[in-house]
Amino acid sequence: MKQLVILLIGLACYSNSHSQTVRNRVMFYNVENLFDPFDDSLTRDEEFTPEGSRHWTWTKMEKKINGIFKVIMAVGEFDPPTLVGLCEIENGFVVYRLIKETPLSKFDYRMVHRESPDSRGIDVALIYRPDRFQLLEKDFINVTFPDAPNRKTREILYAKGLMASDTLHVFVNHWPSKYGGELESESGRYAAAYTLKHKVDSIRIFYPDARILIMGDLNDEPDSDPVLKGFGACLTTDSPCTHNFVNIAAILKQRGLGSYKYQGIWGIIDQIIISRSLLTKKHKLYTTTNNANVFGAEYLLESDDAFVGKKPFRTFQGYRYHGGFSDHLPVYIDLHENI
Repeated sequence: MKQLVILLIGLACYSNSHSQTVRNRVMFYNVENLFDPFDDSLTRDEEFTPEGSRHWTWTKMEKKINGIFKVIMAVGEFDPPTLVGLCEIENGFVVYRLIKETPLSKFDYRMVHRESPDSRGIDVALIYRPDRFQLLEKDFINVTFPDAPNRKTREILYAKGLMASDTLHVFVNHWPSKYGGELESESGRYAAAYTLKHKVDSIRIFYPDARILIMGDLNDEPDSDPVLKGFGACLTTDSPCTHNFVNIAAILKQRGLGSYKYQGIWGIIDQIIISRSLLTKKHKLYTTTNNANVFGAEYLLESDDAFVGKKPFRTFQGYRYHGGFSDHLPVYIDLHENI
């Protein structure tokens, strides 16, 4: 009887020691052109139809959606992430099939999405588990270009919600690409950076200690001018940081990690940026710089025959169907809640 009591006490202590924090994993994934096979007359999506240049079909779409489901489950270690930011999705239909027509459905994911003004019809979206994130507010912020007022691109998605009874402000981004040249296209990424900064500043005027998490494909490195000077994200936790945001992707890059490979060189254009207020345990919700990673499972990679090592196993090589997951790797961070 005495041994039983000791065993029960030990189990109780073990349980208590492992219930002080709860993990909420937040993931971002550029899924590389998740389109449906139907022609949308309002966008330039003709290439992603059975008759189009990519010969895109329902079967290929379903295979890709099932692949994304498997990646989300694997990133969550079979407890799928609380929040998943997605980019390069065509519409709400493909996101709906992801969260309702795969085994993700048992987790009751909800989505935040709307059609963006992007001419190709690619959008950003956020899916979330309502048992862990209570959505309070959402917005879609239009990026305007001072030098080209008629130019259209993806909106910045904003979601405010309760996680661990703490308010979290979330932004999902997909900034303009370097198509046409890095310097020639830089003004587009500056425009996105200034738009994001304006919205963030409007929050912090009223809530200086707001917990803010920014994720997305910024189409630039953490030390690029649009990210570093335009938005003002610091590269380390030690550097002077007047804007009080730390670029977790910069820290991952210092560890030798990358999410995207271009001409044989790994970069990390898929980024997670957090407010310094998330780096303190005095709040209900917190994290550390060690709680982030790039998810580079072997099945997401293939041999890089043109250069060396591995590269992401992508869906398309140019216009040729290759059958892989994406040309990007997912990034994630764990937010812990004090109980």
